[in-house]
Amino acid sequence: MDTSLTPSDASPTTAPVTAVRAGNGRRPGFGTLLAVDLWERFSFFGMAAILVLYLTAAEARGGMGMAPQSATAIFAAYMSLTFMAGLPGGWLADRVLGARRAVLLGGVLITCGHVVLAVPVTGTLYAGLLLVIAGTGLVKPAMAAMVAGVSGDGEGRREAAFSLFYMCIQISALIAPVVTGLLAERVAWHLGFASAAFGMTAGLIQFALGLRRYGDVGARPPRPVPGPEAAAMLRGAVWAAGTAGALLVVPAAYGLLPLPAVLAVLGLTTVTLPFWYLRSLRRTHTREAGHQRRIAGFTALMTASAAFWMIFAQSGSVLSLFAERHTDRDLLGFEVPASWFQSVHPLFVLLVAPLFARLWLRAGPRVDVPVKFAGALIAAGLSFLLMAVAARLAEHGPVGPQWLLLVYLLYSCGEIALAPAGLALAAAVAPPGSTSRLLAVNGMFGAVGVVVGGQLFRLTAVLSPTAYFLLLGSFVLAVGTVVALGTPRLRRLLTP
Repeated sequence: MDTSLTPSDASPTTAPVTAVRAGNGRRPGFGTLLAVDLWERFSFFGMAAILVLYLTAAEARGGMGMAPQSATAIFAAYMSLTFMAGLPGGWLADRVLGARRAVLLGGVLITCGHVVLAVPVTGTLYAGLLLVIAGTGLVKPAMAAMVAGVSGDGEGRREAAFSLFYMCIQISALIAPVVTGLLAERVAWHLGFASAAFGMTAGLIQFALGLRRYGDVGARPPRPVPGPEAAAMLRGAVWAAGTAGALLVVPAAYGLLPLPAVLAVLGLTTVTLPFWYLRSLRRTHTREAGHQRRIAGFTALMTASAAFWMIFAQSGSVLSLFAERHTDRDLLGFEVPASWFQSVHPLFVLLVAPLFARLWLRAGPRVDVPVKFAGALIAAGLSFLLMAVAARLAEHGPVGPQWLLLVYLLYSCGEIALAPAGLALAAAVAPPGSTSRLLAVNGMFGAVGVVVGGQLFRLTAVLSPTAYFLLLGSFVLAVGTVVALGTPRLRRLLTP
């Protein structure tokens, strides 16, 4: 399927783009965006590598001393909210701030959040996480819209740009767990959070210095809200955020409100919001049958993708705990930090991605978005079936690291197939003026998977790890099979 867009759809702004094109068809600034997102992902993956380990570490070791089920639920809520925040963040980029200012403001919030987390004071955890969530919600959809704007025009160029973009940021995912994990597990947990703040600060500086390279891409919102209306909306957003903080976050931080109740409210909101938004989008375009049909196909594929992310997101929680407690990590007398296993996945992405790129070229249009989604889901399902075997063996003592390595290899193959295709599809089906928001919706279905997976982990209180992995792996494998069988119908829905 052709996922490329017309030039007017490709740009996140409606004004003419004056930047000079590079020889490869991309406008100058594409490399700078790669570098900026590399630093932003450094902070994100650094946090993901150490958060659950910090929450479950004994208080004597500087941790929070939480039970694994509670720590995993908090991690899932944090991950899902970073995706969910992309919808209001994308709206602000599309209607109020423009992509550039959204990236700058979001980067400042992320940096402040990591600084708060780096302060070893009781009660800073949730405040720091909320700042990081708000900043990520602004940065990610705006950054994706800018990539779409500078990626150039032509057959398949958009998906190729997102694939390159996705590959390059794996360098951050490779390095961040090594740096933050070593500092957090071997020196002090809060020093790991501080290193993530350094990464985001470096990214902000680089972005600000490279602004002139983007021409007018992202300089203005494509469909700006009138000034007074925008100011009223921003005041309402601040009021709503303050109310939520006063009623939920602050009481939860000081133990005045049961954490499961807060997580249940967040989980329900996360699961319902993307479906509500897509339904409202279809109603907005009731007279445009093409838009309605393509959004229906997009909704079906995004719903299936949530099953992939349900398994994928447990890398930083369930698999981290398995690495820490059930994996032989001795390497020539050196105990490998459990957080370092988070670097295995991006390493595999960098190694395997060129092979997949060659496969896509040879296969041509036969391997389109539905086929890639089906393959990714089947790979994810198989990974947890493999973990079921590993968990069974771990009942008799620590298992070798090869089990986790094989699981991460399957994860990597699935992500290479699904993630860039999902971004390109979101940009392709977005109605004019809503690119950032639909890119955010793509991420929100990831949030649905994350929060569902975090809640399902509570089943380990009554199920053995073997049964847990077997149950989830079989379910996701079944979803992948359904997508594979429904590929012809999905193609008809998505065809322009």
